[in-house]
Amino acid sequence: MTQTVRISDDAVARACGADAVANAFALAGWTVERVSSWGMHWLEPLVEVNGVGWGPVTTDRVAEIVDGGADDLCIGPIAAHPFIAGQQRMTFARAGRTRPLSLDDYAETGGWQGLNRAREIGAEQVLAEVVQSGLRGRGGAGFPAGIKWQTVAKAEEPRKYIVCNADEGDSGTFADRMVMEGDPFALIEGMAIAGHAVGAGQGYVYLRSEYPDAIAKINAAIALAADRIAPFRIEVRVGAGAYVCGEETSLLNSLEGKRGEVRAKPPLPALSGLFGCPTVVNNVLTLAAVPHIMTEGGAVAYETLGMGRSKGTMPIQIAGNVKHGGLYETAFGVTLRELVYDIGGGTASGRPVKAVQVGGPLGAYIHPDQFDIAFDYETYAAADALIGHGGIVVFDDSADMAALARFAMKFCAAESCGKCTPCRIGSVRGMEIIERILAGGRKADAVEVLPQMHNVRAPDRSLSEQVALLEDLCETMKFGSLCALGGFTPYPVLSALRHWPEDFGLPAKMPVPA
Repeated sequence: MTQTVRISDDAVARACGADAVANAFALAGWTVERVSSWGMHWLEPLVEVNGVGWGPVTTDRVAEIVDGGADDLCIGPIAAHPFIAGQQRMTFARAGRTRPLSLDDYAETGGWQGLNRAREIGAEQVLAEVVQSGLRGRGGAGFPAGIKWQTVAKAEEPRKYIVCNADEGDSGTFADRMVMEGDPFALIEGMAIAGHAVGAGQGYVYLRSEYPDAIAKINAAIALAADRIAPFRIEVRVGAGAYVCGEETSLLNSLEGKRGEVRAKPPLPALSGLFGCPTVVNNVLTLAAVPHIMTEGGAVAYETLGMGRSKGTMPIQIAGNVKHGGLYETAFGVTLRELVYDIGGGTASGRPVKAVQVGGPLGAYIHPDQFDIAFDYETYAAADALIGHGGIVVFDDSADMAALARFAMKFCAAESCGKCTPCRIGSVRGMEIIERILAGGRKADAVEVLPQMHNVRAPDRSLSEQVALLEDLCETMKFGSLCALGGFTPYPVLSALRHWPEDFGLPAKMPVPA
């Protein structure tokens, strides 16, 4: 009897050799179904037969699986694996279970129910339920999505737009890509619901050029779903990969064919956004959560999860030096200790964890002493940290925190749009100050450790004065920059300096920014 094997066609699985494994099963006479990814990336290529998984599978092990062997690769029923069973999946409820471009699979798993109900109950009730759910933007700031939608809906303009910010660029993040590659109809349905709620007839997905598989998938899905979402229309626009275009006003400029440069606020995009019209700008995870919220009782179920003002679930992306890297969706409130050790399995190197960066390249470095901090927007803000897009990157004790601090300033200098002085100039001056601290603290070691440094002369000021100068500069960047690129760069710099002064060649007891 012919067996059916299910193998992901997600970019991570394909990069790990999933296409070759799929071809090997096909040559063995098996039926191959390409499905979305379960998000267990350390096991890719992961293959599934009758609900049971094997991974990571290479082509030379396919014959053993066909013959009923390869027990050392078998993980048992995938749905019962602790990594999957411990999750609370809403946005990723279909992950690993459906074929990404199958309208039948999508409908059979609850697809379009949210849009159908939204059209039945009317725009005003849709807005009320999105507000009730407590859904917040999953792009970084955590602004309530329902409030943004209400602002656009009340605007008295004939044209309005829905813009999906799919310019996922934070280090260690891949949830947006997984949605677009694995469950694109969910994003399309969420955008159509948003359009219905605010009175917009046109939507745009702004997608980074580094995601060719996602571009192909979302374009194909839009074509397949065109009749289902009509009269609402969606088009894909591909950006050139500028990090600053993840900021909503830079993104809008790029969409209009202009230079990706931050706009001063006000006016807010909700009142004067794309082409000067009221515009909803939400990221992929925000919009993909909407179909579930709009099902019968979905808003109530969503608001019961989480903690404080952080409602619902967050797809957390676990990456870096970690054993079990992948996507883990759970309610807000989980601790970093659970994510790193219980779920992530500790470091892949087997060495002690030194730091975890949460929130992308501009997120603070969290010290192990802080690992009991709960995953919550306000809790992280109180700890001078940020959740951002929900990516966490693990570092072991071989990491050089001074080098990472300097990289944050270098990254900001390279990616700055140049609109404001604190970001454009401050990031360059920040690199120089860090180099002077290293030159004074590490002395001869400085050049060896950071060969890219261009200012390794002995500092004119004392080390303590250099540290104070860096603190002042970071304060200026934090409060004087037009957008989060310059405003958040101080987070990784100051957290590295605060918790690991020895990496800068500073005495442990030297006063550093609190």
